[in-house]
Amino acid sequence: MATTTQLTGAERMRRAVRLQPVDRTPIWFMRQAGRCFQEYRDLRKKYEILTIAKTPELCTEVTMLPVKRLGVDAAVMFADIMLPLDGMGIPFHIAPETGPIIETPIRTEAQIDAIRVIDAQEATPYLFEAIRMMRKELGETAALVGFSGSPFTLVCYLIEGKPSRSYDLAKGLMFRDRVLWHRFMETVTEVVIRFLRAQVEAGVELVQLFDSWVGVLSPQQYKEYVYPHSKRIFDEVVKMGVPSIHFGTGNASLLELMADAGGDVMCLDWRVPIDEAWARIGYHKGVQGNLDPALLLANFDAVRESAVDILDRVGGRPGHVFNLGHGVLPQTNPDDLARLVETVHELSARAG
Repeated sequence: MATTTQLTGAERMRRAVRLQPVDRTPIWFMRQAGRCFQEYRDLRKKYEILTIAKTPELCTEVTMLPVKRLGVDAAVMFADIMLPLDGMGIPFHIAPETGPIIETPIRTEAQIDAIRVIDAQEATPYLFEAIRMMRKELGETAALVGFSGSPFTLVCYLIEGKPSRSYDLAKGLMFRDRVLWHRFMETVTEVVIRFLRAQVEAGVELVQLFDSWVGVLSPQQYKEYVYPHSKRIFDEVVKMGVPSIHFGTGNASLLELMADAGGDVMCLDWRVPIDEAWARIGYHKGVQGNLDPALLLANFDAVRESAVDILDRVGGRPGHVFNLGHGVLPQTNPDDLARLVETVHELSARAG
């Protein structure tokens, strides 16, 4: 794994997602910006989540927290997968302990046809200003990751109006009116493409598509109702000239299909051993994730043991980005995250 020179965090991340040799395994954490930091909790006493996300100075401050405190190789924008809704003309808010709430869910053909598709710079200018600020502050310390919710996940929220265990209302529309479903997905897909392109133009160095709820689908359902839209997004990202990461959870039965839909790197949850998942996906793609976030609520010996197992299973193969299988839990001790970063860097450098 080792290279002859010491890489910066940004270089390490950029090389790994392109399956190039690195000096040590890059590591970052989904939902690392905020949540477990006391500094973030102090800010939350003053500001709502969306206020922080939509204020470039506050967004930059929170996004930089894990870079300064943990030594991670990538910074992920403090934002929300629902931000594309701003340009679509669909009001929403984030309820503490619940998640996104849409007061008027989208459930009729007329509502779907009324969705706006506008220039992303007009829709969410605050995000792109924050990206430009972050790039100046980061330098080469860490790579900057942009992201969006996937069309399927966004449409699920839009129909349900709030998080759900099974997204039955969304799936009901999917099964009831295939033509309307695809029209809905095509509209949201166009919004997501514009949103990601504007992030790249502002300065993000790679993008991640969060298909958070795709695990509620069977392989046949995914292939028919989701695959074409995800593939279109990743085909467009290729034209943007940046690497991409494809995320889903509870998706063990969908790995091959999701990998085929696109993404340079497949993000894995903890339900399939990383070596088995990588063999299924194919070694022409990289992998990210696989550590159960709940382990970080245990003693650090358990965390280290699992990290060692993941690194052993990877065996130094180029294209590995260490991460959790989902986002950092709010109860996580930041010191344990910092110890995990140090452990992964140390062990992977030693292995090289």
